[in-house]
Amino acid sequence: MNAIAIDRLWLDVCAVEEIPLRGARRIGPANRPVAIFRTGKDEVYALVDRCPHKKGPLSMGIVHGSSVTCPLHGMKIDLATGEPMGADAGKGCAPRVEVRVERGRVLIDASALA
Repeated sequence: MNAIAIDRLWLDVCAVEEIPLRGARRIGPANRPVAIFRTGKDEVYALVDRCPHKKGPLSMGIVHGSSVTCPLHGMKIDLATGEPMGADAGKGCAPRVEVRVERGRVLIDASALA
């Protein structure tokens, strides 16, 4: 039996400029919100908007470099992997959401909102 490759369905969610530099924008349903982050270097990342420790809204955290600090208790999360950093390494993960930028628009994997 041959495997069938299914292309990912991409959802256009906003213009890059709609996400503040070193900030985030929250989208999606309340039961599975997604935080889209924009770094000072104009890199774009997306994570499920829930800290792995106390389920805090990462979209309300402080973006520095390529990480975000949870506003509830200061856990530092790597935006590229969703993994906690430093002393919190190995304590859960904020699931990554596939994201890409095309012609100044941010697209995410539509299955992240399902």
